[in-house]
Amino acid sequence: MNSEMLMVSNALVAIPAVAAAALVVQTDYRRAAQINLAASGVTFLFALALLFKGHEDGSFLFVDDLNIVFVVLSTLVGFTTSIFSASYIQHEIDTGRLSLGNLRFYHATYQVLLCAMNLALLASNIGLMWVSLEVATLTTVLMVGVYRTRESLEAAWKYFILGSVGIALALFGTILVYIAAEPVLGEGYDSMVWSTLMAHAPDFSARLLNVAFVFLMLGYGTKVGLAPMHAWLPDAHAEGPTPISAVLSGLLLNVALYAVLRFKMLLTANAAAVTPGPMMIALGLASVIFAAFMLYKRDDIKRLFAYSSIEHMGIIAFAFGVGGPVANFAGLLHMTMHSLTKSAIFFSVGHIAQVKGTQKISEIRGLTQSHPALGWGLVISVMAICGMPPLGVFMSEFLVVSSTFARQPWLAVPLVFGLLVAFGALLLRLIGLAFGEPTKSVGEVQASTVPLVVHLAIVLLAGLYLPAYLVTWFQNVARLLG
Repeated sequence: MNSEMLMVSNALVAIPAVAAAALVVQTDYRRAAQINLAASGVTFLFALALLFKGHEDGSFLFVDDLNIVFVVLSTLVGFTTSIFSASYIQHEIDTGRLSLGNLRFYHATYQVLLCAMNLALLASNIGLMWVSLEVATLTTVLMVGVYRTRESLEAAWKYFILGSVGIALALFGTILVYIAAEPVLGEGYDSMVWSTLMAHAPDFSARLLNVAFVFLMLGYGTKVGLAPMHAWLPDAHAEGPTPISAVLSGLLLNVALYAVLRFKMLLTANAAAVTPGPMMIALGLASVIFAAFMLYKRDDIKRLFAYSSIEHMGIIAFAFGVGGPVANFAGLLHMTMHSLTKSAIFFSVGHIAQVKGTQKISEIRGLTQSHPALGWGLVISVMAICGMPPLGVFMSEFLVVSSTFARQPWLAVPLVFGLLVAFGALLLRLIGLAFGEPTKSVGEVQASTVPLVVHLAIVLLAGLYLPAYLVTWFQNVARLLG
């Protein structure tokens, strides 16, 4: 790996790691928030530098078109969430929900999480990727329980148990891949390096790869939030700090999906192995339809959008399962639009819950009158996540549906059915939340709307026009995915 690329790749891991160490001993809230924001911003700038440095394979880190997509998106949402987090956490301290001790813990673990996710995305070794995802899982478990209430600790414990089961299944699948590679590549490091594995994949035992992918799909699929392995996700969203909800939906689910896609590429390169698409399609459709109906029964606003995340991760998994240039392109675009839109929703929902003093949907009304910026921000965000034109999610969903009609028309029927059911549920909830007689507020917060506006602006621009270089980039990745 050339020196410039080595510096950039290392910086993406080192900056959040150093920031985490500095934040552990930082007791001043404002300074901690500034360090958190600055570190996240600088990490994002280094991620943008990847766009101009080309592709490189290294001993421990590597860069290609696929992980650049994930790294840039991850660091962008990490940066904007750190801006939102500053005003959100200030309110939590002022109201006594978070102590200064917990505050130190919160900011440090936020940077540890960004470090672990970047390392998982850039790791050239399947074992290192697994370890990084395990660190990210344990970090988010701790952050979900940061309030130390009975409900938050219960949610964190459930997340820990189910996440541990998932990561253990993923570990077993990783070991099976190593066992399949070892007769061809020999013992040691080479049997765990992505570039070497891909180059020799046609020579591996197809039976071992088939069994490995089942465990990997179920293991990492638990982290993606696909039904029926989703049970941890609604509780984690509802009970943890809202910035963590934004990071979970906008980032961590994607990192687990990245791992699935890497192993899908490995199976695709072996002609004798089973096609991984049907399993991804089945889990994706199950997630879309299940989550769509569950949306009707939610009275917690954060839990509502947690089920929306399950639905959309199902759409993404379905698109990559269908495969082909158009469906893979649509999956990448939908993943990007979902991350930006869902985090924007949590940016508005977090402050809404603070000003209303509740997360119960039945107790929140008339937001467009009482808090116009937050109310209309929520309206636009929900319209975006519902796939309304001209916003970017409409384009990605249209491509998913049209590519499905072109390749496997009968699969488009249950997909469209799930999308319509979910649309009805979210529209029903939105009308009550945004309009009508406003309910009482318990106070005001100094809410920064910059992250919300930036995300919605990008989603709107993507729906109106995709730059040629972005289209070419996503097309290259779509070809990589097969």
